Amino acid sequence: MSERLADWTKGEQAIIFQTCAACGHVQYFHRGFCAACGASDPREQRASGKGRVYATSLVCRAATSETRAHVPYNILLVDCAEGFRMMAHGENDLAIGDSVVASFKPFAGRLVPFFAKSR
Repeated sequence: MSERLADWTKGEQAIIFQTCAACGHVQYFHRGFCAACGASDPREQRASGKGRVYATSLVCRAATSETRAHVPYNILLVDCAEGFRMMAHGENDLAIGDSVVASFKPFAGRLVPFFAKSR
């Protein structure tokens, strides 16, 4: 298996996804195999950070004491340009169908993807 690229889960300002050389399947969560066909060692790539809002949920009540300072905050499902869907934070005024681009912001002590409207 090849060495993994660092992404936002490791403190880097990057979103990493995988593609399968055998069948072309695109997947967001890192796996040592293709979730579609089972081929080993899918290839990792850095995402462009561009996408479209699929769903949005404005959180108005903090789940933990660490998130209380961020209320209200928006949790999104974003269909990324490369063909995968991911959950992330975003501007509070985003709506379904908005074109967005990712940056990275601190949230409850971690660096997380944060989407804003494409300008």
